[in-house]
Amino acid sequence: MRIVLTGGATGGHIYPALAIGDAFKARDPETEIIYIASGKSLERSIIPDHGYKLYEVETAPLDRRSISKAAVTAARTLRGRQQARKIMKSFRPDVVVSTGSYVSVPVVLAGKSLGASIYLHEQNGYPGVSNRFLARFATKVFLGFEAAREHFADQSKIIYSGNPVRSDFRERNRQDDRRTLGIPEDDFVIMVFGGSLGSETTNTVGEEIAREYAGRNGYTVIWGTGSMYYDEITERFAREGFSPDNVRISAFIKNMPEVLSAADMTISRSGALSTAETTMEGRAAIFIPSPNVTADHQYYNAKAVADAGGAFIVRENENTVRDVMRIIRSLDSDREQIRQMEAASRSVAPVHATDIICDTIMETYRK
Repeated sequence: MRIVLTGGATGGHIYPALAIGDAFKARDPETEIIYIASGKSLERSIIPDHGYKLYEVETAPLDRRSISKAAVTAARTLRGRQQARKIMKSFRPDVVVSTGSYVSVPVVLAGKSLGASIYLHEQNGYPGVSNRFLARFATKVFLGFEAAREHFADQSKIIYSGNPVRSDFRERNRQDDRRTLGIPEDDFVIMVFGGSLGSETTNTVGEEIAREYAGRNGYTVIWGTGSMYYDEITERFAREGFSPDNVRISAFIKNMPEVLSAADMTISRSGALSTAETTMEGRAAIFIPSPNVTADHQYYNAKAVADAGGAFIVRENENTVRDVMRIIRSLDSDREQIRQMEAASRSVAPVHATDIICDTIMETYRK
């Protein structure tokens, strides 16, 4: 089988696509897979490092602020479709698998025009514009959350799979990963991250945690600031001379399976990918849903875990930092509650997502 993966710009779209690709390769190493995206920096960093050939096409997000801006988006999308067709005419894909975002539009349209079977995966409880538009061309649409079902017209295409997570997150050993990362075996490890770009709120929380636990024996803090905030934060800390040995700061956490495995608890937004990876690793979590998303879907992502007992939800407001710190201190003093939360988190992990997706594609694509 020859497969084109697409979906990009952020890790939330890229990593689910890679998880699907990896699952097909694990089943049949002869499977041929390429990745077509827009060439954003994160795509160029992650996709080739993961072992897939990256092809780039022109595209742009939909801009409705004026007719002229929408026309520019349409023109770039058409050029991207032509570029994608040229790539696919040589590759001759059987299947195009899209995990969403605007880059998927020209790629899916090109694949459809060449007779490939189209499969979409929607990670969130409220589907994005691209997936809602492209669903008409799809053989099947896979959902990360059941709540997205009502937003698609043709229910015969819809399959709830959960969110696919890379196999690297399965069956890890906390102590082994701590040794690999050079973290003391008995430390209380707090991880805070805000996604590939970062979040002002999670970084405000991260700084409070870093200053609270700086230099304290028995604690390690791992903080992913996101690319938009890393330089400002590290330059400010350098001016202050703030560089405690037990606080590790990076722009983007590339070795997420190891770091999540090593952590005792995590603090993050509750995007679909973060939620799925946290539960696959079975980590106690504090989720701070972004208020700037459609239909408050990050809250509902987090609620699925919190209802099972695996997470706390802290809303973004003037009390966010105080509330997060209160929960951290409480869990630090009650490690048994953390172990209970870990079990609850694992109970809602999407462990069968890649199998459902691969099985369905194998059964339904046009041979």
